[in-house]
Amino acid sequence: GEREPSMDALTYYMNVDTTKYKLLKPNNDTFLRDVTFSLLLAGRDTTSSVLTWFFWLLSKHPQVMAKIRHEINTKFDPTDLEKLVYLHAALNESMRLYPPLPFNHKSPAKQDELPSGHRVEADSKIVICIYALGRMKSVWGEDALDFKPERWITENGGFRNEPSYKFMAFNAGPRTCLGKHLAFLQMKIVAVE
Repeated sequence: GEREPSMDALTYYMNVDTTKYKLLKPNNDTFLRDVTFSLLLAGRDTTSSVLTWFFWLLSKHPQVMAKIRHEINTKFDPTDLEKLVYLHAALNESMRLYPPLPFNHKSPAKQDELPSGHRVEADSKIVICIYALGRMKSVWGEDALDFKPERWITENGGFRNEPSYKFMAFNAGPRTCLGKHLAFLQMKIVAVE
């Protein structure tokens, strides 16, 4: 089938249906400026945290750094950073072990029941330790504590996507980070340089 044309964030906000929002005024230049500015800067702290741990892990694993250098030297195309599969895998592996937000919480608006059968009262807080999730052997295998970018690569050399509820560095489900693609782009550019 044909793919729908993609839309950039600015166009999305300019065309968004505002009937259900009281304060959303996309025709207001100040609103559009603020949204654009927040999208560009929102991830600066988390991105810098990921890069700090990424470079530290590379200093401890020179064989991974060598593979990334080789990939950059043989596959780098500034117009297509998706070709850098091993670099992407190493960044994901860094975030699995050292997530930029080690904790997150959810709070249901009304009473609910989790898939496990546990009842959750309205407005209660469910704290998710993303740091611990990334190190659980029951989730990631016996080598969960090891820095192993290869776990993110398929047998044919492609990138292996894990479900967002397993790898929660960018949140999960409908709450997935809007800046995920931009964050990867920024991190790859810094790593390549």
